[in-house]
Amino acid sequence: MRLNELNLKETGEILEIKCEENVKRRLLDLGMVKGTKISPVLKSPSGDPKAFDIRGTLIAIREDDTKLIEIERG
Repeated sequence: MRLNELNLKETGEILEIKCEENVKRRLLDLGMVKGTKISPVLKSPSGDPKAFDIRGTLIAIREDDTKLIEIERG
């Protein structure tokens, strides 16, 4: 499944990031590597971006990018 399909407060595990190389590099630098637990915790008033809890840190990610991140619900 894709990260954008994960509901608020659910947890998933990152399997693969298929974003453009510059976006992928930024996400990897923020700790979004294979096997990392991720959970959406906040949604902006417009719905985009959402804030995700990654290793105890909140990181906002745009909807377009979340569609390119494969996860496993868990």
